Amino acid sequence: MPPESSPHVTIIGAGIVGVCCAAYLQREGYAVTVVDRLEPGNGTSFGNAGSVSPSAVLPVAMPGMLEKVPGWLMDPLGPLTIRWSYLPSIMPWLIRFLRHATREEVARVAAAMRSLMETVFDDYEAILDGGTFRSLIRRNGCLYVYENRGELEKAGWTLELRRRLGARMDEIGGTEIRQLEPALNRRFELGIFAPENGSTVDPHELVKAIAGQVRANGGRIVRADVTDVEIEGDAPKALVTSQGRMPVDRLVLAAGAWSGNLARRLGTSVPLETQRGYHVTFADPGIDVRRTVMWNRRSVFVNPMTPGLRIAGTVELAGLKAEPNYARADRLAEIAAEMFPELNTRQASKWMGHRPCLPDSLPVIDRSPRLRNTVFAFGHQHVGICSGAPTGRHVAALLAGRPPSIDLSPFSARRFGFFT
Repeated sequence: MPPESSPHVTIIGAGIVGVCCAAYLQREGYAVTVVDRLEPGNGTSFGNAGSVSPSAVLPVAMPGMLEKVPGWLMDPLGPLTIRWSYLPSIMPWLIRFLRHATREEVARVAAAMRSLMETVFDDYEAILDGGTFRSLIRRNGCLYVYENRGELEKAGWTLELRRRLGARMDEIGGTEIRQLEPALNRRFELGIFAPENGSTVDPHELVKAIAGQVRANGGRIVRADVTDVEIEGDAPKALVTSQGRMPVDRLVLAAGAWSGNLARRLGTSVPLETQRGYHVTFADPGIDVRRTVMWNRRSVFVNPMTPGLRIAGTVELAGLKAEPNYARADRLAEIAAEMFPELNTRQASKWMGHRPCLPDSLPVIDRSPRLRNTVFAFGHQHVGICSGAPTGRHVAALLAGRPPSIDLSPFSARRFGFFT
């Protein structure tokens, strides 16, 4: 427990990024307070697909996307869709997003994300006790499956890119696929096995475990809605919350998809959007699935977890306020049944959450361009669990004034050039 004289940091956000920031700041000797309107892990982190994969480095924007926009608008159940009513609001962001859909940008983003995430297992192990780490995180590989050679060849250049960045991606045939995952449909003739990857058996429990250790080490976790930040000179002075005014000394903004408005209040406007994701979890799947499996063509992840077999994926652009379209979760269930013909689909739960995403698919991990003692840590799009602990380590180093161990310039808040 830090002494009362320890410097204090307030963290807005109790998802995976926020609690990892808190845990790493405690290792630096800071006293911490985490503030969120929900209990730790009850927001976007709750429904995460659970991948812990240092090779999951590809951005959302990929070459060839521009010609797909009409299809996105016409298919409300497709892998990526835009609600017509939201199109006027998202159009400026979408234009910026599509500008990053080039091979050069994919390579740049992938290199930056690889540098961020390649230490993910070590970074989680550093903030979890050994038994908790082993019970919540496994490293038994990830399997990408393809129906034929042509489908695999379409992904060829991205596979080579990840290999050049140091990821091990082994091509395997149908016999090896069935050895790894006997329950998979035999239509999958080819696969890529990534042995360095892994997953968590329960992202919600992972966040709760880290938050529990933060509390045990003297940290405070306050359930309150942050509505404003008081600024005095060049520093934040206090948070205005649903539980009253909270003085602050140092501040970390890690509020996921809700970070945009607060970042603007802190003097930095960033083009943050929510890419709404869905999952369906089968409590009693009736089959043995041993590791994360991705059907590349469908952009769907399947992960065996403590709550059941989770199927997650796809992107819906509809903002923070629109009601969920749970037909998208039903579609995920249909795809899962295609992948696993013996799957028991009777006991299913559905969920929708908000992935915070910037147009270039890179998070912001940076000091505030305007305010001292303030650090931003948001925008981790589809890889919050993959990058939560590494982000926490870098945020703690930034506040401690140490040189970063990687090049953080790709994650700069200044890259958008919007200051108020």
